[in-house]
Amino acid sequence: MTDRAIIDWPAWTDSPPGRYVLEWEQSQLDRVVSDVFGYHALQLGLPQLDALRENRMPCRGLVLDAASGASAPYGFPRSAAPAGNGTSNGAIHGSIHDSIRGGFAPQPAPTGRSAVWCDLLDLPFEAQSVDLIVMPHTLEFTSDPHRLLREAERVLMPEGQLIILGFNSLSLWGARQSVGKMTGRPFVPAAVDLIAFTRLKDWIKLLGFDLERGRFGCYRPPLDSDQWLSRYGFMEAAGDRWWPIFGATYMIKAIKRVRGMRLVGPLKVKKPVLAAGLAPAATPNTRNHTQ
Repeated sequence: MTDRAIIDWPAWTDSPPGRYVLEWEQSQLDRVVSDVFGYHALQLGLPQLDALRENRMPCRGLVLDAASGASAPYGFPRSAAPAGNGTSNGAIHGSIHDSIRGGFAPQPAPTGRSAVWCDLLDLPFEAQSVDLIVMPHTLEFTSDPHRLLREAERVLMPEGQLIILGFNSLSLWGARQSVGKMTGRPFVPAAVDLIAFTRLKDWIKLLGFDLERGRFGCYRPPLDSDQWLSRYGFMEAAGDRWWPIFGATYMIKAIKRVRGMRLVGPLKVKKPVLAAGLAPAATPNTRNHTQ
């Protein structure tokens, strides 16, 4: 993340458009994560959003780096370096259970969660150890979105689920963001260009994920006041029906598939099917044949 992103994001989430977006995203996440089961779940970045509050997994973590944690209501451990920076690979890639329960300087976090401090591009968890990863706008702030996706794929278990939220570049908000960046006044905080929904789908498919669902939201124009946003409330239902792909934000839910693996159940032996009127050729008796 850049210094500008660190300053802008917390202030933006307190603004009318920021509250509007976070409210929609929180409602979507509450509905989606409630029926994802397993043991380990992670939220990468954006501490202003409690992505896992409706999830019932016993081990849930909020993963922050120094930049995203600067705006968090949790103290950064000044006496300890974040995990993944200056530590050996053996220390980094411990089990997620150890990381969330006691390792890597966990800090106070929402009820039922612990904050894990590390480099998001070098997650300190074993391969295939996590059941659910939620990335709310995380790809828009990282310097290397491809590497972050590869890290998510590495730590997810087979059939593990990945949920990504982001701003839609193919929307009125995306258009205003493009113009705003040219004039030095971006409308939404992002360290990199907004990632198109179609491009993101291609990226996750290349990593072996199957897209389970995608949803758009926030169809009101990019306005700065609660009064004007409320006046365009009718666009929510209209946009969801008539131009769904042009919502300001999107949510993608994908499942990690491991090719060549399949669930094994009771083995059923199928008898050969013969054509009607045909019977197997009789095997001649060797003794009778020789006589």
